Amino acid sequence: MNEQEQLAAYRAMQAAIETEYTRTAERMAALKAQGKERTATYRQLFARKLTLSELLSWYRTYGLIQKGETEV
Repeated sequence: MNEQEQLAAYRAMQAAIETEYTRTAERMAALKAQGKERTATYRQLFARKLTLSELLSWYRTYGLIQKGETEV
């Protein structure tokens, strides 16, 4: 894999993580609106959101995404 292919793969991965973070947050909000914060599903989503948030913060730390993009 050459450098351009690696960059394209990285960008695709970054977009997938940002999309997954947003989708997870939306699912959590829907469960919260239903009063289901104590369910196993909600707790699993919470753990997933934390993991995705950590990945996004590393990208931000190294300047790979700008502050304000996919706010965590």
